Amino acid sequence: MTRTISLLSALLCTFIWGTTFIAQDTGMDDIGPFTFNSVRFFVGFLAILPFAFYFEYGKAKLELSLDLKTFSFFSFLIGSSLFLGSALQQVALLYTDVANAAFFTIFYVPLVPIIIFLFVKKSIHWSIWPSVTLCLVGGYLLTNFYDATIRLGDGLVILGAFFWSTHIIFVGIIIKKFNLPLTIGAVQTLIVAFFSFIVGFFYEEFILQNIMNEIDSILYAGILSGGIAFVLQIYAQQNITPAPAAIIFSLEGVFATIAAWFLLDQILGVSNVWGCIFILGGVLLSQLLPILKKKSNNIL
Repeated sequence: MTRTISLLSALLCTFIWGTTFIAQDTGMDDIGPFTFNSVRFFVGFLAILPFAFYFEYGKAKLELSLDLKTFSFFSFLIGSSLFLGSALQQVALLYTDVANAAFFTIFYVPLVPIIIFLFVKKSIHWSIWPSVTLCLVGGYLLTNFYDATIRLGDGLVILGAFFWSTHIIFVGIIIKKFNLPLTIGAVQTLIVAFFSFIVGFFYEEFILQNIMNEIDSILYAGILSGGIAFVLQIYAQQNITPAPAAIIFSLEGVFATIAAWFLLDQILGVSNVWGCIFILGGVLLSQLLPILKKKSNNIL
């Protein structure tokens, strides 16, 4: 039952992430990307804080008193990774379409085992390499190479995928050490809001009226995506292994593309659609083949 709830949590989280690309895209008509992120994640922090305080205050007080240093270290790592990933993604949406941004973001799925292999020296399944090849071919088909602006946006998203990868890795570590999904979610959103505010303070203008003009997008992205979805992610990773979680999270691009089609009239060309299929296929390949191999070994 717990595993089923975790899988449903991951699916709901992915749906929120995918549809939030619309709010991220439309929420920058009057404000800059760092202003949007600072307000969005602060709203997310405010949304999580009461629940963290009510459900986890006693447990957090006990666990953090035992090892506050480790918690602070990994909180900084997940907060920094989330800031860099979300910042690059948000800026990229100024230059590229929602579908491109969403599908290039899920590059983090095959990147996770590669990063673990490079830094932890953990063995890597052979399926990663054809998976990466499919993702690269898909990236080529999805990007309009004649448009330098779109190429810039896609490049920023791909760079951001690296930090989404490190965020998933660090979340997997911290949640095993501290069973505090709400507290971790609140802390990481506060860190992102703070870093985004610092950058926005120097490079953008915080005008209250302009922020209020985008309040619908900010509330959707803040409360649902910046707050609830990341808590759902942490809870899901607590009870299911990275492989099925990554498969579900990879549907983010599908949800975003459908939402962009219905709400923004962003229709992909034939080659772009094939690019999406190749990327999704590569992501699923990297996760399903190791699972099938384990099942076949167990049968034998």
